[in-house]
Amino acid sequence: MSAFIERVQIINRIDQLIRLQATGTPEELVSKLGISKTKLYRILKNMRDLNAPVEYDDVSRNYVYKEAVVYFRFGFYSTKLFRNNQAENIQKLRISRPLNKTINFENIATP
Repeated sequence: MSAFIERVQIINRIDQLIRLQATGTPEELVSKLGISKTKLYRILKNMRDLNAPVEYDDVSRNYVYKEAVVYFRFGFYSTKLFRNNQAENIQKLRISRPLNKTINFENIATP
């Protein structure tokens, strides 16, 4: 497996654990992921570079999103899957973070 795919899989796993409020401390998280603390911090930096509002919360002793996050997805998805499962929801969705612009999906026609 390539390092790139492995990194994306780790980001997906961290995202899941954050949503479950189950990351624990950095030491607990590296144990769950089977990676070094240095690698964890690099991946968290990558997530922040992708606009993930992730931070460590000392009270809950977990990593958390300081703002609501719709989802993290990286990959290729078929048009059929997109149309069947997500088109209606995405048309209503407004995304404001990626380029500091608001994208209104309501005016975009779906195939």
